[in-house]
Amino acid sequence: MSSDYYLKVARASDLKDAKERLLFRFFEMLPGFFSLGTIGLLVFLSWRLPEIASVLIIAFVLYWFFRTVYLMLHLWAGYRQMRIYEKTNWIQKLNTEAPHWKDIYHLVLVPAYEEPIDVLRQTFLGLEKSDYPKERILLVFGIEEAEGDEGERKAMLLYREFSKSFPKFLIARHPKGIEGEIPGKGSNETWAAREGVSKLVAPLHISPEKVIVSSLDSDTVVGTSYFSCLAYRFIKSKDSLHTSFQPIPLFLNNIERAPAISRIFSFSSTFWHTMNQERPEKLVTFSSHALSLKALLDVGYKQTNVVSDDSRIFWQCFLFFNGNYRVEPLFYPVSMDANVATTFAGTLFNVYKQQRRWAYGAADIPYFLFGFLKNKKIPLAKKFSLGWELFEGHWTWGTAPVVLFFAGWLPLLLGGEEFSQTLLSYSLPAFTGKVLTLAAFGLITSAIISINLLPQKIHQEKWKLAFYIGQWVLFPFTMIFFSALPALDAQVRLLLGRYLGFWHTPKFR
Repeated sequence: MSSDYYLKVARASDLKDAKERLLFRFFEMLPGFFSLGTIGLLVFLSWRLPEIASVLIIAFVLYWFFRTVYLMLHLWAGYRQMRIYEKTNWIQKLNTEAPHWKDIYHLVLVPAYEEPIDVLRQTFLGLEKSDYPKERILLVFGIEEAEGDEGERKAMLLYREFSKSFPKFLIARHPKGIEGEIPGKGSNETWAAREGVSKLVAPLHISPEKVIVSSLDSDTVVGTSYFSCLAYRFIKSKDSLHTSFQPIPLFLNNIERAPAISRIFSFSSTFWHTMNQERPEKLVTFSSHALSLKALLDVGYKQTNVVSDDSRIFWQCFLFFNGNYRVEPLFYPVSMDANVATTFAGTLFNVYKQQRRWAYGAADIPYFLFGFLKNKKIPLAKKFSLGWELFEGHWTWGTAPVVLFFAGWLPLLLGGEEFSQTLLSYSLPAFTGKVLTLAAFGLITSAIISINLLPQKIHQEKWKLAFYIGQWVLFPFTMIFFSALPALDAQVRLLLGRYLGFWHTPKFR
């Protein structure tokens, strides 16, 4: 057995050794155990030891308040930096600061399954408008054999329409039913990457060190300067072969069609990733991202047996390169679709399932914990810093909304008559309410930035702007039922060993 066999593990059952299976299974249970344990402990303490429960709730609310302030500062800084990057002439910077920039090629992977042709066409139009030389863009469109004739028809339409713009345009057809794979973006993209390397990169005799692989969701619309910005940052990176590059995802392609709840999640996701651009030591890849082809080849491509392949590739590289791997914030935005279905109820259903799929990224926790035990070369400080960030993120994802909006009343409701007569019983709900009111000013920041991100045509209709601002009153409701609940759902599935497959988000405009 290879010494790095653990890099391809998706779940406990993949391991042959019984002790290792048991250990990995234990790690899979941790996210759900801690989240449910936190909620259960607060309920128990509110009943039996309400004073202690009150102190813990106050501490958590204060922690969340200062965390909100800290993140809002990063949000503003990240937003300003994004606007600067959008206005920068990156081709000019390449010409003046990197004279050999034309040696850099982009291998662009666009895996797709059942997307409407208008969604795909907008993605390709964005690529076509790129200011990077088209002869240095190697474009691979990955379709699924499982989609049948319709997938083939759309692929040929796009090929006829865009092959003149892209001299190196390849259609990769991912076979269905490959043993050991989970049908989804990761397996489709890996097939497309292998095809692109063998049929585009190899015939041109391009060194893998000179190729940037861009993983794009099928609805991702890149800006005109995206690839030139990416090439510049790749060239100027201190260690480009051990670095992934993460743009800022904006979910704006169909924002006018999205109902308020979907818009809140679209902007919330954008804000979270914008904040994290200001914390590069905490960054992990998400959705559309880029990395060196050399790194991708070294780790043996993305795993094809996981749901959250976009984040997993970072952990693969981090473990393979013994901790000598990081993510650089690109600060440049890419635009994708907000979650919209043909009906309002369908949208709510899809939002829940999409949030659950994203929250299933908690499956990375057992992966890196097991990998940390196997790889002794990674410094402990690096293990703890990145590991805690992911663990704490999934823990608060499932528990924070519940604690913040309900726990302030638990000791009063469950603590009994004796506690209800104390000063603490009266002051706890009032204190938590005031702190949360102050924290709600963060929603003002969110509302202002969300308005600035909207397409200009919406700014011409003042009543729409007022509605877009007013939508944020739904934030507490959405955080409980469409954020915490799907996160707990995902974690409980890991806890019970009821693993999720890849759920493809339907696109509608």
